[in-house]
Amino acid sequence: MSEIREHETSDSHDSSNPNTPTGLIGRESQVVPGRFGEPLQVTHAQYSRGGGNAAPRRPLFLCLHGWGSNEADLADMMRYVAPYNDFASLRAPLVLQEAGSGEFGFGQGAYSWFHDCVPSGEDLDRDAYAAAQAIDDWVARNVSEDRAVVPIGFSQGGLLAIQLLRVHPERYAASISLSGFLAPGIVAGSAPADSYVAELNIPVFYGYGKNDTVIPMPELFATAAWLDEHTFLTSKSYRGLDHAVSLNEFSDLRDWLAAHDIAPGIL
Repeated sequence: MSEIREHETSDSHDSSNPNTPTGLIGRESQVVPGRFGEPLQVTHAQYSRGGGNAAPRRPLFLCLHGWGSNEADLADMMRYVAPYNDFASLRAPLVLQEAGSGEFGFGQGAYSWFHDCVPSGEDLDRDAYAAAQAIDDWVARNVSEDRAVVPIGFSQGGLLAIQLLRVHPERYAASISLSGFLAPGIVAGSAPADSYVAELNIPVFYGYGKNDTVIPMPELFATAAWLDEHTFLTSKSYRGLDHAVSLNEFSDLRDWLAAHDIAPGIL
């Protein structure tokens, strides 16, 4: 069983946040209201049993969903990936559809980390930095400093599982990006750790479908190339898989987790 806990109720669009340099706040979005790069705050998380402290000696997985999803999505996936580890599954701050606003009022809501489904260029750099900073701030507030943390994300969340290593790599023991992509890093200050993250040799699992119709194949290849240069990478691609995950990918991921002593390799 998992539980939902609300952490803060303050405005998640506080553009006066002094921790975000002015140059990282960009133009108005025409898709999701707001400005690319505006400061965000994570306010909702769904925990594994025991409030995410049932297995405190094992790394905590930090689950990051994709566009139009919510915190329940990757929480459901974790029973296939690492059922004996704790997790905290975060809800993205930008609202596409409020929870409970479906036809019968029971919807879990749809959320986004970015002001567009797949931003590009400077817009992506700004949104990636803002979202990663919000996630890193949540970790600082809610996870003990001596607890190992492993981000695992899909699509937008997959990008952020990488971006956290470009913002605060010392905090994360490893990272898992499923069908993720990469911010270009052309906006100064949006990826402050790029110059030294390779020295830390952080283990990363990167998986994607060879038939992905959302992220162009050159972007997937470029992401794998960047990770190969900057991390201790294991990359897997899957024939016939679109912008999704698969049981074969979960099997490879479990083997990788066991090899790196992050989670037991058994179900």
